[in-house]
Amino acid sequence: MKRLTSVSLAILAAISTAAMAQEPIEIIEPAKITAPEKVELGKMLFFEPRLSKSGFISCNSCHNLSLGGVDALPTSIGHNWQQGPINSPTVLNAEYGLAQFWDGRAKDLQEQAGGPIANPGEMGYTHELAVSTVKSMPAYQLRFEAIYGKDAVSIDNITDAIAEFEKTLVTPNSPFDLYLKGDMSAISAEAKSGYQLFKDKGCTSCHNGPAVGGTMYMKMGLVKPFHTTNPAEGRIAVTGKEADKFVFKVPTLRNIELTYPYFHDGATWTLEEAVNTMAEIQLGQELTEVETKEMVTFLKSLTGEQPQIVLPILPPSNANTPRPVPFGD
Repeated sequence: MKRLTSVSLAILAAISTAAMAQEPIEIIEPAKITAPEKVELGKMLFFEPRLSKSGFISCNSCHNLSLGGVDALPTSIGHNWQQGPINSPTVLNAEYGLAQFWDGRAKDLQEQAGGPIANPGEMGYTHELAVSTVKSMPAYQLRFEAIYGKDAVSIDNITDAIAEFEKTLVTPNSPFDLYLKGDMSAISAEAKSGYQLFKDKGCTSCHNGPAVGGTMYMKMGLVKPFHTTNPAEGRIAVTGKEADKFVFKVPTLRNIELTYPYFHDGATWTLEEAVNTMAEIQLGQELTEVETKEMVTFLKSLTGEQPQIVLPILPPSNANTPRPVPFGD
């Protein structure tokens, strides 16, 4: 009898695994680090404020790894306290995106990493000065030489290292991932109802794959207009096509309870308001209070294990290091 029970359990597990394989949302796998020295260098550069004109802003300023990979502001604060034009997307699980930035103007993480450094409204520096700054410090030179070869401090290698670190910023083992792996008790009945609702309402047509988003572009305000004072117009800025006006990259819903405020304008602070807004303007539907609660409970089950980061100790500046300009233009 015991043997029959074991066989039955094995069959049930196999059936469950096969069923989960057909789900529109896929499991986030832990990072596989194949170049630890490059990852460590990338981490140093991710936290390096001297890649900015002020000597104060780093990648982590807008993609704070203590805050779900965002800055928890409607729009980011740039050089000389400039107001950024758009909400900062999370860096967590960003590797799964088809492109980077809300408008998809960067094809990958490496290209994205170079953008803010030279943007006068963000880090306010130049690529040339960033290279000079890093090259001025012998400890950095040694690391670059060990990984890339002699005279290897360049903007391409700086951004390559940052991207390699960012690829490790995944968030596996969320309750929902455990559920997809077959642990039916990993999420509550309310979350299961919310997931079924998420599928039934059509949310998975855009929010699918490992990151539950990031795999396509979609117009914001597909059924009804999205009202905002934010000036961003989406993909049209990249393609010049009128059809791409207000078309943005679909954001990931992984760790969504941590990455408020929501949408490209950062004007929505609660998940409850966010899901109801999306239901209305994208699907032309209204959610009941019960449905809203179920949907939000499901979305919270997508919060995974956050990267455990040991802060790097950065090398000291010296007489050859360009001086920061924290105030003024």
